[in-house]
Amino acid sequence: MKRLQILVLAVFLPFAAAAQDSPALPVQDAQGVTMAEFLWLKRPVVVFADSPNDPSFATQLEYLAEQPQALAERDVVVIVDTNPAGKSFFRQKLRPRGFSLVLMDKDGEVEIRKPRPWDVREITRAIDKFPLARQELLERFPSGR
Repeated sequence: MKRLQILVLAVFLPFAAAAQDSPALPVQDAQGVTMAEFLWLKRPVVVFADSPNDPSFATQLEYLAEQPQALAERDVVVIVDTNPAGKSFFRQKLRPRGFSLVLMDKDGEVEIRKPRPWDVREITRAIDKFPLARQELLERFPSGR
C-alpha cells in the first residue's frame, strides 16, 4: 500500500508544482477602471454580461482560467463587467448587448468583438495577428538578415 501511495505522489506532485508556478490571471472589475491605466502597457480583454449568472460569462471565465500563462505572455488583462446599470467606462465606450467579448490592443483600439465565448487558443491566435503584437515579436526576435 505504501508503494502505491509513493507512486501516486510521484506521478501527481509535478503537476501540483506546475499549477502553483503558473501566474494568476489578472482579472479586474470594470467599475472605476479606464483605458488610461492600460494604455501601451496591457491588452484588455473585456468580458461583458448582463448578470454574473450568464452561462456564457461563466464559460468564458473558465476558458480564460485554463491557460493564464499564454495570456500573460501577451500582456493581457481581463476586465469583467456584469452590471449594466453601473455605466463603467468600458460599458459606455463599447456599448455591449448581453454577453460580449471584446479584444483590445495596447493602443486602446477595439480589434475584435465576439458574441460568444472564445477559448484561449482562439484569443491568442487573434492577438498574435494584431499589428502591435507582431511588431513586438519582431523586436523581441529579430531575424538575422
